[in-house]
Amino acid sequence: MIEAARTPSPDLATLMHDLGARARAAARVLALAPRARKDAALMAMAESIRAQSNSILAANAADMDAARAKGLSSAMTDRLLLTPERIEGIRAGLAVVAGLEDPVGTVLADWTRPNGLRIRRVRMPLGVVGIIFESRPNVTVDAGALCLKAGNAAILRAGSEALGSARALHAAMQAGLAEADLPEDAILLVPTPDRDAVGLMLSAMTDSIDVIVPRGGKSLVARVQDEARVPVLAHLEGICHVYVDRDAELAKARAIVLNAKMRRTGICGAAETLLIDRAALDTHLLPVLEDLAAAGCEIRGDAEVRRRFPAARAASEADWRTEYLDAILSVAVVDGVGGALAHITRYGSSHTEAIITENAATAERFLSECDSAIVLHNASTQFADGGEFGFGAEIGIATGRLHARGPVGVEQLTTFKYVVHGTGQIRP
Repeated sequence: MIEAARTPSPDLATLMHDLGARARAAARVLALAPRARKDAALMAMAESIRAQSNSILAANAADMDAARAKGLSSAMTDRLLLTPERIEGIRAGLAVVAGLEDPVGTVLADWTRPNGLRIRRVRMPLGVVGIIFESRPNVTVDAGALCLKAGNAAILRAGSEALGSARALHAAMQAGLAEADLPEDAILLVPTPDRDAVGLMLSAMTDSIDVIVPRGGKSLVARVQDEARVPVLAHLEGICHVYVDRDAELAKARAIVLNAKMRRTGICGAAETLLIDRAALDTHLLPVLEDLAAAGCEIRGDAEVRRRFPAARAASEADWRTEYLDAILSVAVVDGVGGALAHITRYGSSHTEAIITENAATAERFLSECDSAIVLHNASTQFADGGEFGFGAEIGIATGRLHARGPVGVEQLTTFKYVVHGTGQIRP
């Protein structure tokens, strides 16, 4: 895990500032790189990862052994684990990113003023993106690929538990960059596990890093948001809710709730709270909870839930505000969609919420009034993922209200400028 910073050593400061200068120089090249060259690099990376898959898996196995020796939780080790199937998924994501339209140079708006000035709003890269992540080695590829496609250079800082895997993946990516004749400095990996590197990225590299994206637990994201001297795209927590309405189809509700919680408990889109309409208690509560319990999920419920499902533990006030990232689910009874929305407003983290109902009007109210980055109707919260949105990958989920919201993909890694054409106009 990435810990709090100390005063960095002069050698580390020199290393980090050198990385920043190299990334800034590469960013100037990438901003002008044609789509064909960027796409060629992405496809070359995919082939390089295929060719180096054995060494990548070996590096990951060493990381996994070290993680188990440290006693990391099963959720943490699941995030760290690479398998042949997951590597193939990473490669497939690169191909999807390569197939996306190049956002750089896209004209977002075009108008002419009465004085004849033509004004266009045009997409452009952010510049240098710093990505700080903990135990997910796939972020090395996802983040690097998305930044490259959007014309940005990237500085990646992996947590110590994932550094071996990240190094192996990064080597494969640099081989792809070289094959496409793009600067290898376009995607840089901080080579040291020294935790002071994080502090330098946050506050001492404002001349070389334009935006920071943290990908990790609550403590990391809180630190980034507190210390960063550059803009941050982040979410603090993924306290995701599923609301089962009185008009929910039972079989659909059972399947969605079980998937939303138990498919992968350690991802930010995993459901952490289940809300049941009081009008659906007699028909829906027990079948849904029995499915969860049979799958190994611990239920923490309010008084009504415990009365009907005695195996549930009592939920505390803190439970409604907790991102478990584990096989634990808080369950509350609410009075219809209004009660569900009130609960989410009070306890939610603006990440992802789902409603299960066959009532179109109820669904529309929930989707309109729920102020979260992602809202779903009759679908699992585990679809809160850039790959599932067709982005190829994501750097993270942004839950703020400025610049980007939801999965951070290629378009979210751009800004814009105004290009103005005149014919000699002067301002009176």
